[in-house]
Amino acid sequence: MPLARPAAPVRLDAIELRVLHLPLVSPFTTSFGTETVREVIVVRVRTADGDGWGEIVTQRSPLYSSEYTQGAWDVAQRFLAPALLDAAAHALAPEEVAGVLEPFVGHRMVKSGLELAVLDAALRAESRALGEYLGAVVDRIPSGVSVGIQRDPSALVDAVGGYLDEGYVRIKIKIKPGRDIADTAAVRDAFGAIALQVDANSAYTLADADTLAELDRFDLLLIEQPLQEDDIVDHAHLAARLRTPICLDESIVSAKAARDALALRAAAIINIKAGRVGGYFEAVRIHDLCREAGIPVWCGGMLETGIGRAANAALAALPGFTLTGDVSASDRFYSRDIVRDPIVLDGGHVRVPTGPGIGVEIDPVALEDATVARVELRR
Repeated sequence: MPLARPAAPVRLDAIELRVLHLPLVSPFTTSFGTETVREVIVVRVRTADGDGWGEIVTQRSPLYSSEYTQGAWDVAQRFLAPALLDAAAHALAPEEVAGVLEPFVGHRMVKSGLELAVLDAALRAESRALGEYLGAVVDRIPSGVSVGIQRDPSALVDAVGGYLDEGYVRIKIKIKPGRDIADTAAVRDAFGAIALQVDANSAYTLADADTLAELDRFDLLLIEQPLQEDDIVDHAHLAARLRTPICLDESIVSAKAARDALALRAAAIINIKAGRVGGYFEAVRIHDLCREAGIPVWCGGMLETGIGRAANAALAALPGFTLTGDVSASDRFYSRDIVRDPIVLDGGHVRVPTGPGIGVEIDPVALEDATVARVELRR
């Protein structure tokens, strides 16, 4: 679907980068590790008409992705931010950011954060909301929650019960070898026919196909990213052996990767994360591709602050997002967010921000308190 009228170009005077440390309300454990503090980079672009904000969703270590905070911090300062400042010496449209950064290979999360900050600044200058600009068709979206690996199945049941009591309409549990069948069975036995899916974060190989096939009996919505990100052909082989739909996450780094995966029948569902694919424009292209192919998509999460969470809510309001995503309330992860009005859960849904740009305002005190490093780059 075509985007609304393009945003007007903006002239960038400076780009500020901050590394934040935000304590999580509880440890978050996946197949690749446990986080207790979210390390993330926030981007602020300064223009004559006001500021724009973005979020680089890397993690402290290169475990989910090859990208990580210190690498992102370096490449943003050394290459990507200077390239944007040079290109915007007169003016730069948000739609042009990806082209400016294209010569630099990879670093999609950094590119996404920079692009979002420019887009936010441009839309704020015109008093336009990101949701309307991207093509949102609803004003609120159903909210799912991602539940990390717990101490044991009993603790997992307790955690899931708490989120269901809060009103979340879909549960995703993390799995890994040895913490898969029993955990899934415990949740299904405890709560019956709830909307339930599992996420392996690339923890398995094709040799584990028999174990993964055992998950078929739990009537799951999907199995997310069971194999390594470059195992597209193996995912296709696995998909042929399972009744449960396979959803790809880490494997989908671009619209081309999505097109290839669909052509090989490696996925029946795709999780779209703007940071993973290089930005919200590329995310919309993947959405459009899947919608045309009749493939359901949903919006994943990277434990975003209120900046990325608001932008994800806008993205998830597009018509092709027919499955409940991971845009949860801020308090799922943070007791103190860096925006003044964090996203909250309301009847199992979250509202799509309607204010200018990403639709949230930064809390400067909370931002400063969470900052552990800061740099400002000028032309």
